[in-house]
Amino acid sequence: MKKIMDMVTNDSLIEQHLDFSKVKAFEYQLDDVMELIDMAELKIKLKEVEQEYKQNPTEINKTRLGIIFHETALNLSFFSKTTFKGYAKRSFDTLSELFNSANTSKELLPFIASYRASALSLVCAETKKLKLLGEAFALFNEAVKNYSAVSYLPEFLRGSVAENLPWFFFAKRKLAKQDFQSIIDKQNKNEEYANWKVISFTYWAWAKQRQSSKYRTQALDYLDKAIALDPNYKAGRERAEKLKMKLTK
Repeated sequence: MKKIMDMVTNDSLIEQHLDFSKVKAFEYQLDDVMELIDMAELKIKLKEVEQEYKQNPTEINKTRLGIIFHETALNLSFFSKTTFKGYAKRSFDTLSELFNSANTSKELLPFIASYRASALSLVCAETKKLKLLGEAFALFNEAVKNYSAVSYLPEFLRGSVAENLPWFFFAKRKLAKQDFQSIIDKQNKNEEYANWKVISFTYWAWAKQRQSSKYRTQALDYLDKAIALDPNYKAGRERAEKLKMKLTK
């Protein structure tokens, strides 16, 4: 694989001035392929998105393809020895083509850059090449720097990867607390910042990171909010209910 940081365009190092309403419009078009937790639904959606891209290879459909490849790698590849292997790299390559294209709509970049970084972390997990983890976090850091003001995704995905690292990556694991708190802070200032699904996951993730008695009252409040936001078990409700039960024993 080509050295990752060589693939970062100069424009990504410059503060992006994005139209928040356009970012949210793209989020609406991508929502059905992001944060999928139902495995049967994911398999159906994968076939659907691949077919859509073959019939109409637009930039939004290519972005959807890169994201659904990411979700496939995250949720399916580690349960199969062959069927879904390689989807992490397919996601990274697809999103890299978009990220490095001068023609890509700049309001799509928060989604592309964030999932691209996460896809690289999944390539690291699949190939056991730890060098790639450092490169993935370098991409995450750039995404947070450039896009977190208008999108929850850079911090949400960085925090999600960080919280699942082994304990000896303690420096990176600290980012999980920082990132989930940052999303909540931004959401409190602007209720349109993140959607219900992401905030449900974020409240649960915040509480998971703070299980000591010092944070018990706030953690239980956030778990109740995570549950209330997700009546149909499409986001953080099931995990929040399990953690609440643990904290209230």
